[in-house]
Amino acid sequence: MSVEEEVFKIQKKMSKITTNDGTGQEQALDLLKALQSLNINLEILTKTRIGMTVNELRKSSKDEEVIALAKTLIKNWKRFLAAPGSTAGKDSSKTGSDSKSSSASKSSSSSSKDKEKSSSNNSSSKDKDKKDEKKTSSSSSSSSTKDERRPTQTSFPASSGMTDAVRLKCREMLCNALKVGEAMEGWPEPEEMAIELEEAIYAEFRNTDMKYKNRIRSRVANLKDPKNRTLRGNYMCGAITAQQLAKMTPEEMASDEMKKLREKFVKEAINDAQLATVQGTKTDLLKCGKCKKRNCTYNQLQTRSSDEPMTTFVMCNECGNRWKFC
Repeated sequence: MSVEEEVFKIQKKMSKITTNDGTGQEQALDLLKALQSLNINLEILTKTRIGMTVNELRKSSKDEEVIALAKTLIKNWKRFLAAPGSTAGKDSSKTGSDSKSSSASKSSSSSSKDKEKSSSNNSSSKDKDKKDEKKTSSSSSSSSTKDERRPTQTSFPASSGMTDAVRLKCREMLCNALKVGEAMEGWPEPEEMAIELEEAIYAEFRNTDMKYKNRIRSRVANLKDPKNRTLRGNYMCGAITAQQLAKMTPEEMASDEMKKLREKFVKEAINDAQLATVQGTKTDLLKCGKCKKRNCTYNQLQTRSSDEPMTTFVMCNECGNRWKFC
């Protein structure tokens, strides 16, 4: 099957799927990846009009991964139109040559009548051509400066060779989070550390599903937190490796202030739970299996028939651990 036939086949499938209600996102992503792997030229783009179909899919989709990949494809295809030697350039050159030949024939016929007028007309036409050339050169220079000022999609493709739009966006988010605050002397580049951290997270999941995205978001939120400078500093100076940071829990990544606040809430919750319970008998004969301390309170209740032994309910006064035995 030729490339053109494959593009037509993908286009038909893409026009049938629905994305407004959230369904068809995985199929749309697979079709976009299939288009990305094909060698599509300007002729195929013109015949199939696949660019319009991909653009409509991008507008109707709500999935970030589908939108990012569609934008990447459209951006790559637009380069064919801006490339030199395109059909539009050839047509313009042909029309220019035809207009020049017609103007030359008219000037030769009019020169026999009045040579002075023709010479003045030629000089004025030359002046107009020079002005037109200046305008076109100025417009091209302004467009080139606009292209230079326009921000690129991400700062990573040139250095790492990565083509996955979702992973590139995640690396950019991590890099921006690592740039928050002042950088110490001797620290590595944030781009390198962002790539290393993203690769460690991707190595755990091996895909860019929701678990991967949630892991990225939690790292970004903690790294860019102005109250959590310790985490960012430890990672940038090498005290915490990328593999360790990729698997740290929210409690481990939390700032010192947040850890103290959580510890305070836990103690208050334990005290409230202890006050709400029925007053039992304190004893040091029972050992808590969690904190290994002998500071417990127990109650005995008849939970079964009267001829069977009573059930003993025990609560640790230190950590709040509860258990029972007969």
